[in-house]
Amino acid sequence: MSVIVTEEEKMLPEYRYFTRPMAEADPAQYARIENEPLLPEHALKIEDRNDLFREGYLPGEFGTCVLPNGTAVVANYLKMPGVTVEMFDWWFAWHGLRPIRYKLWDKYEHYDISTSDPEKRKNEALSYRERYWDTVDTAVEDNLGTGPRSIDIQFRNPADIGFNAEKLSKFHGTIVCAGGEHAPAVMCHFVRPIEGGTELRSRFWAGYGIKDGKPFKMLPDGQKIPEERGKLMLKHNIKEYTNLAAILPEIFEEFKNRF
Repeated sequence: MSVIVTEEEKMLPEYRYFTRPMAEADPAQYARIENEPLLPEHALKIEDRNDLFREGYLPGEFGTCVLPNGTAVVANYLKMPGVTVEMFDWWFAWHGLRPIRYKLWDKYEHYDISTSDPEKRKNEALSYRERYWDTVDTAVEDNLGTGPRSIDIQFRNPADIGFNAEKLSKFHGTIVCAGGEHAPAVMCHFVRPIEGGTELRSRFWAGYGIKDGKPFKMLPDGQKIPEERGKLMLKHNIKEYTNLAAILPEIFEEFKNRF
């Protein structure tokens, strides 16, 4: 069953995207989670996050695992035909301004959203990425199959969570990232151009926070993030980003100047 949409939301122009069937991921992607487990030695550690700038690919581009210290890594890879770097940055500046925009992204697991600084998101003097940097989206979603829960997503300038400033200045893609001192997870969507579109290389480091650009382990010693939690997060990520890749070129063309 899809999430609830209000009568007011049904009157909005974005609603027609909600009424469409969601794009479905290749079932083989979900099967890989069980059949091709990510080995801890292949997982990208948060301390090595700048390795994402290397040409080519890293050993652990897909999968999830629990590390020896009890934290977890979730990695997803997705090609996005027709999607540009600009579109991806625009999406994160735009969608938090109305709940229907979040709902149409995943009509079964996205319930609500609000952003801490709507005026910054609308500020045309800023680039799309600058509009969401240092803002917080409060999203209500069910990404673990346990029912809706509220999550604060603290978007950051990648340099502020330890990505190399020189490499960033030469990078033709974008890094949508979130993390801070209080939420025990760091998010990174590393997007770079490829022929015909872009590719999304996502990483989630569960059990870590960021302070002064440096990661620190928030998970108490002796505790371990359940393996199943990482699998559920990865399944949700596959689902929502498969759909976003399918709708983003069209929705950007229609709404790019309508915040």
